[in-house]
Amino acid sequence: MGPLTGVRVVEFGQYIAVPAASQTLLDLGAEVIKIESPRGDASRHIGQHGEGIVRAYNRGKESISLDLRDRRDWRVAHELVMGADVVVQNLRHGALAALGLGPKQVRAEKPELVYVSVSGFPPGSLSQDRAGLDIAAQAESGIMSLTGERSRDPQRVGFPLVDAATGHAVVQAVTTGLFQRERTGEGMTAHISLLQVALHMQAAMWGEWSVTGTMPLRKGNGQDAMAPAADLVATSDGMVMLSAYVQSHFRKLCDTLGHPEWVDDERFAVNDARRAHRGALLELLHGVMGEWTTAECIQRLGDAGVVIAEVRDYEAVLRAPDVIDGGLLVDALDERGARFRIPGPPFSVEGYDPPSGGRVPDVGEHSERYVGHGWPHSSSA
Repeated sequence: MGPLTGVRVVEFGQYIAVPAASQTLLDLGAEVIKIESPRGDASRHIGQHGEGIVRAYNRGKESISLDLRDRRDWRVAHELVMGADVVVQNLRHGALAALGLGPKQVRAEKPELVYVSVSGFPPGSLSQDRAGLDIAAQAESGIMSLTGERSRDPQRVGFPLVDAATGHAVVQAVTTGLFQRERTGEGMTAHISLLQVALHMQAAMWGEWSVTGTMPLRKGNGQDAMAPAADLVATSDGMVMLSAYVQSHFRKLCDTLGHPEWVDDERFAVNDARRAHRGALLELLHGVMGEWTTAECIQRLGDAGVVIAEVRDYEAVLRAPDVIDGGLLVDALDERGARFRIPGPPFSVEGYDPPSGGRVPDVGEHSERYVGHGWPHSSSA
């Protein structure tokens, strides 16, 4: 019995944000019915990257293929929605409302329903009808302006950061709605935009801007206000990311590297001096740590209480003891039954083991179970 066992979720989702959210809800015990068009989730048609998205965020779901413009299929979708506890959707802005399946229409019939919609831009804004994928949110929220080297063009983050974060926001909205329903009997309507989430993630930078009055800019590795902080240092067999800007941590770093005299060097004695002489400091760190292996750096400096981390690629992550021991990856099956490994839920619940990774469904694989047959309603229906 998972925390959300007995909760039925109907998903009108494509790409990442909503499918990612319902995947987490499923991992916590919810039943997820994914309603796809006859062509399927748009991710199924964008090559290998799309196939990866489908694998990552649709494991263990039931897929029903419906043409919502067909009255018979529409009635099936309507009945499924009326039998659900939660509806999550990120179709084109206004598309479900135009079909009579928007939040106002269905919650008028079933007030206890929790209905969460995702769009690229906020409803009612000038851009509400624009296509709004992850990259648009990264660009227009300021994320790209902060990413990369200052001397080069702005860069996107190397994975769909905003989409993934929006999935977490949807889960928060759903659980908030379910809690409200438990307390009051009323469900909830929530709207989430990628732009909203992208801005929310940068709150600390906005706070810093309000303090300094200085526009945040790209800075690559390292942090302008502190040193050493998020600095990349080469080892004999790889790279590590190092932070030791707190004075006590800097002293531990110097002692562990065998150079306690650096603490008294006027170039490094205090944080402002280290910032001004970051290049010289990094040269010294490279000189010592470049003679050590990555494992030695992690062991020695980590044991001393210094913040240090190996820079890993995916192969290294797959082998990492913390990842293995923490059970952070799960086994799953693709549509053809081939096994693959994928990250599991973003948190664990004591006393509850989530289901295995599950199998990715084909488009409409479970349609016969619902179309032309009865289906069980949720306990709240």
